[in-house]
Amino acid sequence: MPPRQLDLLSFGVFVIIIAILLIAFFPDWGKIISLTLALYGLWVIALAGIRAKSPQKYERGAFSTLVWGILLLAVGGAWYLNIIQGNILYSVVLFLVIVGILAVVSALPSMRKKS
Repeated sequence: MPPRQLDLLSFGVFVIIIAILLIAFFPDWGKIISLTLALYGLWVIALAGIRAKSPQKYERGAFSTLVWGILLLAVGGAWYLNIIQGNILYSVVLFLVIVGILAVVSALPSMRKKS
């Protein structure tokens, strides 16, 4: 798929996510923004799969796109968990665990190349 169509598709998914969340949670802006981040993070993860299937020259790699999607999902999920639970400790722990997992996964390919 040409990169221009992926940009338009991503914009469309973003607008649909916002529209659905506005209908579902209108007065609560914290939930709308946190769930927008989390759901758009899921879209970015799906976009990483699309990019892995058909890589383009001079484009961000699929792994990098996957990491950004996971980070968006982690930030949105931690924020939403903080809203629901009211305890920031669970949010911080969730975010730190995800960042730690991403650090380990990012380090593994470079360790294999040295061997």
